[in-house]
Amino acid sequence: MLKVIKTEQEYEVALEKAYLLMQEEIELGTKQADELDLITLLITHYEDSHYPILPPSPIEAIKFRLEQLGKAPSELSKILGARSRQSEILSGKRKLSLTMIRKLHEVLNIPAKSLIGVY
Repeated sequence: MLKVIKTEQEYEVALEKAYLLMQEEIELGTKQADELDLITLLITHYEDSHYPILPPSPIEAIKFRLEQLGKAPSELSKILGARSRQSEILSGKRKLSLTMIRKLHEVLNIPAKSLIGVY
């Protein structure tokens, strides 16, 4: 019987059950497929409330995107202007301005929401 996961032990049991169901060849619309869907929802709910993933800081978002694109941090100075500005931003000494946020969003396609977050 499926129920809301409230303890770490129940969470572990649900993970094991989901794993076992995923090892089988399940056809859509079957009782097993529905059970796997429900267990997955219960696991996700438990993880979201017990292991929240915090959004990255703007600096982490910039560094991550540069890495994804295979660009060196020095590329940031080409986008934002002066090299000193790039190092001040990446070191956390300088906050991003609205103009910088727009430019980073346009050029690097970083979601603006990630750039206006808490440092």
